[in-house]
Amino acid sequence: MGELTDKIKGTVNEAIGNAKEAIGKHTDNADLTAEGQAQQVEGKGEKVKGSVKGALGDDI
Repeated sequence: MGELTDKIKGTVNEAIGNAKEAIGKHTDNADLTAEGQAQQVEGKGEKVKGSVKGALGDDI
């Protein structure tokens, strides 16, 4: 995947994770809250991966 694809995928995962976390907190669902937090971390990682690809090139 390219730099832009990774960054977009990361942004989407962060947004979905944020929504899951908010819904989980609102409904007192600890599992959904934790799932949302984990998805946000995954999204941040994908965005970093995209930034590294941008700095070093898509061939890595």
